[in-house]
Amino acid sequence: MKTLYTIGHSNHAIETFLDLLKTYGIEALCDVRSKPYSGKHPQFCYEQLKTILQKHNIAYVFLGQELGAKPDDLSCYRDGKLQYACLAETEAFKAGINQIKTDLASYRVALMCAEKEPLDCHRTILICRHLRDEDLIIKHILADGYLEDQHHAEQRLIDKFQIVQDLPFKERVQRAYDLQSQKLVSHTPSKTTMVLI
Repeated sequence: MKTLYTIGHSNHAIETFLDLLKTYGIEALCDVRSKPYSGKHPQFCYEQLKTILQKHNIAYVFLGQELGAKPDDLSCYRDGKLQYACLAETEAFKAGINQIKTDLASYRVALMCAEKEPLDCHRTILICRHLRDEDLIIKHILADGYLEDQHHAEQRLIDKFQIVQDLPFKERVQRAYDLQSQKLVSHTPSKTTMVLI
């Protein structure tokens, strides 16, 4: 069974970030940020990051246009707010999910976004939600270097929203995902924020 990892670059020094990737043998980093740059942490901007990873024999794959949480596709928004359910139904999102599955056949893959906490990021609440029923193990690389599996993250999410225990786990976790999705959604992008690479 394949293992998919996720990681948030947070405010790590690039050396620390590389150490985390190497600790878990990551061979390909899939960047799922909609806009692959960081004003505060330039080491995680597209060109710099790609160059550094290549020097360490780690492939860089940009999937922000397929799997990012700030899509330019206005059909994914209702009343100015992104709807994760709508985004997950787009052909672009499905193509991104298929790309991850393809990459996993050849590489040890980590999805990367900015947020340190997996539950505060669409990599967990949107992408991993749609991969959880696949024949793979999902593990989140935490900022301290420890791993958290998807089931444990989901239990933390259920506990956060105090979902009643008399419901089946699958129903509890879906409700928790929906509640967290509402907290994380972005607003309709303006034309000035649309950046293509």
